[in-house]
Amino acid sequence: MKSFKLSALHTLESMEVPAPVIERGTDVLVRIGAVGVCGSDLHYYTTGRIGDQVVEYPFTVGHECAGTVIQVGSEVTRVAVGDRVAIEPSLSCGSCDQCVAGRENTCRNNLFLGCPGQVEGALAELMVMPETNLFRVGDEVDFGMATFSEPLAIGVYTVQQSQLRQEHAIGLLGMGPIGHSVMLPAIDLGCRAIYCTEKVDARCDKAVEAGAHWAGNVDRDDVVREILSREPAGLDIVYECCGDQRALDQAVELLKPGGRLMIVGIPECDEVSFAPHVMRRKEITIVNVRRQRGCVPAALELIAKYPTHVDRLLTHRFAFADTEAAFDFVEHKRDGVIKAIVEFA
Repeated sequence: MKSFKLSALHTLESMEVPAPVIERGTDVLVRIGAVGVCGSDLHYYTTGRIGDQVVEYPFTVGHECAGTVIQVGSEVTRVAVGDRVAIEPSLSCGSCDQCVAGRENTCRNNLFLGCPGQVEGALAELMVMPETNLFRVGDEVDFGMATFSEPLAIGVYTVQQSQLRQEHAIGLLGMGPIGHSVMLPAIDLGCRAIYCTEKVDARCDKAVEAGAHWAGNVDRDDVVREILSREPAGLDIVYECCGDQRALDQAVELLKPGGRLMIVGIPECDEVSFAPHVMRRKEITIVNVRRQRGCVPAALELIAKYPTHVDRLLTHRFAFADTEAAFDFVEHKRDGVIKAIVEFA
């Protein structure tokens, strides 16, 4: 079968690799229909690493994926041949202290699709996954929309962890796929006001179109002044969704005393900093978000509830043969791209 693999920085090559086979009774063989290009995939493409996770070439990335079941193991009951499925890319062990405590997202032995040293990614024609990682989707949900259940599940989990309430005013710093994935469940909850920041004007426009009360370009606008002019007391919660030091600094300025900073974005650098005296005086709570746990069904429900909203976020679609072009497109944020999807024939 064909797989697109990283072979060097900024280089993806189509390679012939052995097709995977079912080895356990709970395994399912899936023909991949679409893969979303994620920011973490892009880190591996542009820098070859995230923290201590360093690519050894060649390596297949990609974890936002969906496809069709073509074969099932002898013990599978959750799905059947022909089912269209969204795929949860995180493989937890189920037996460590974190899994027993219901924290599968911090599993001590976690394996994740497309993470170096863990599991090869989804940019391949076929994949074997445990049945517990598959979620059926209806024919009305195309594979591109189904792949979006992965980042959207992170957004659902983030909003849950932030203890968001309807009376809150919030900030979303970075309006790429993760920013929008946080925004949708916040809109569904009915929070009072949403303020967004971005570097790309088209993404600012998309945020307002999707329901933000205000959106500003951080390279042109004094976003802290603009937001505080509208919310003089400050924001209840700020979601940092871009992994940027400047955004973290702005978040601290924007939060009211007792506010909550949700760190969702993944920085390319190894260290970030905070102004400790401001944090202390405001008694700001910092919450780090590690993927999600148990939120894929809720994400699929939101996709079914807001199909037009989600479809608008899938701004660009590429054929499997054009995978490298898709990554280059996202890296340079061409044409206001929010989410690029690689589609298989």
